[in-house]
Amino acid sequence: EESEEVEATAAVERRAALAERFGEEAVGLVHGRMKGPEKDAAMEAFAAGRTKVLVATTVVEVGVDVPEASVMAIEGAERFGLAQLHQLRGRVGRGAARSACLLLYRGPLGETARARLETMRETDDGFRIAETDLKLRGEGEILGARQSGAPAFKFAEPASMPDLLRLARAEAERAVEEDPRLAGPLGEARRVLLHLFDRREAIRLLDAG
Repeated sequence: EESEEVEATAAVERRAALAERFGEEAVGLVHGRMKGPEKDAAMEAFAAGRTKVLVATTVVEVGVDVPEASVMAIEGAERFGLAQLHQLRGRVGRGAARSACLLLYRGPLGETARARLETMRETDDGFRIAETDLKLRGEGEILGARQSGAPAFKFAEPASMPDLLRLARAEAERAVEEDPRLAGPLGEARRVLLHLFDRREAIRLLDAG
């Protein structure tokens, strides 16, 4: 079960183990339960080179730019989504030094976890990774709060039908531009379709303007 407290505890334990090997001054620590000034001080020490190793939870996923950082080891990589793995990997390789990202995982891997790790090994193309992530997670709801899950479309799979998706988007934009309240004869037909495909929420939003 995901827990910020458990992740923080694991990071503290890992930092203590590494400090025994490399020395107390050489190993820094950052996690989400630390206060802002503490995190800032740890990141500044790492960026300045005073600490050579930084143990961190996913708080370093974005916004960390240390060009000298050249090796990233992600423990429990099978637990993370593709987008998060891609963001974490992006924290290294920002300078001139040759860099590596090590994905450490615990087997046996499920089909989805294996597909994610294989994708990470095969490419660093953000567009391809995003496309694979969409296929693995599902697109969730366009109108609604669900950000992932089984496709809600009745006859199409957007990730494998980009041309059809572009055509549908263009048609939807034209429909709203020509008849924003779907009040005309064609608009009425579109309302019927929205009802048939269980998209009544779209009608409510259109009526609200």
